[in-house]
Amino acid sequence: MATINKSNANNTNNITSACQDLAKHIDRLTGKENQIDTDIRSLALHRWETPTEPTSYLLEPSICLIAQGVKRVMLGEEVFIYSPGNYLISSVGLPVVAQIIEADSEKPYLGLTLGIDRRTIAQLMVDSNLPVSNTKQSSRGMAIGTVTCELLIAFQRLIGLLDEPENIPILSPLILREIMYRMLIGDQGYKLRQIAAIGSQSGQISQAIDWLKNNYCSKLRVEDLAESSNMSISTFHHHFRALTAMSPLQFQKKLRLSEARRLMFTEQMDVADAAFQVGYESPSQFSREYSRFFGSPPLRDIKNLSHAITIA
Repeated sequence: MATINKSNANNTNNITSACQDLAKHIDRLTGKENQIDTDIRSLALHRWETPTEPTSYLLEPSICLIAQGVKRVMLGEEVFIYSPGNYLISSVGLPVVAQIIEADSEKPYLGLTLGIDRRTIAQLMVDSNLPVSNTKQSSRGMAIGTVTCELLIAFQRLIGLLDEPENIPILSPLILREIMYRMLIGDQGYKLRQIAAIGSQSGQISQAIDWLKNNYCSKLRVEDLAESSNMSISTFHHHFRALTAMSPLQFQKKLRLSEARRLMFTEQMDVADAAFQVGYESPSQFSREYSRFFGSPPLRDIKNLSHAITIA
């Protein structure tokens, strides 16, 4: 027993040390920027010196890793809190509300996001002879997993390539493949296997989610989505909610409201035009639902956002 405890302690120390090394890399590369999109495909680095207000956005399929600090992510009514030693995985695109809850100038929040490509996962499963998950029921498309030293070291090598831009085209695909493989054989790998499996219920729901993301302005007919997924309406509703923690209508509404917020904030679109742009027929209904979702009417919310950016 003493040997096992000593081994566990050594592993914990190794993970802590690896997170600290990763934090140093991210701290140096981000400088004073809150986020940088790197030269490595789908890799972004994040840094915040203060806790943030809850922010709504569409989290694409990705691995979110924290080297320093703590973050809270809300999916529907569910709350996921993670910190160094854990990672957040989103196997499908999901509308979330996220908030950094631990960060200061001495110990800023330092993390990264790496996008997941379903086709890459499927090919890796074939090449590695990895079995499809034997879980028949759809499970939540978001979860918190436990990092390993091997996974952290792979991320260190990936980020280290940012100092060797000439080697990125050749070496980054190899390291990315290793990271995805380690994710597949990790404690949350079954979620990726479910999504990547052609014909699985989770895979079919994932395709329906892709349609909603690309057609959120269109009138939603759940029966059409269910038919295209080869499911009855009740079965489709069940598996959709199991994966996303919300109904298809709620999912579409969050996509519409988040996009409208972006249009008003980044493109200075007025409230009525933004409402019509994302598929609302009534600006008053849009304003009511916007207020419930973001906590303030559209104009006040955008003013608050602009003020927060100016202060930062």
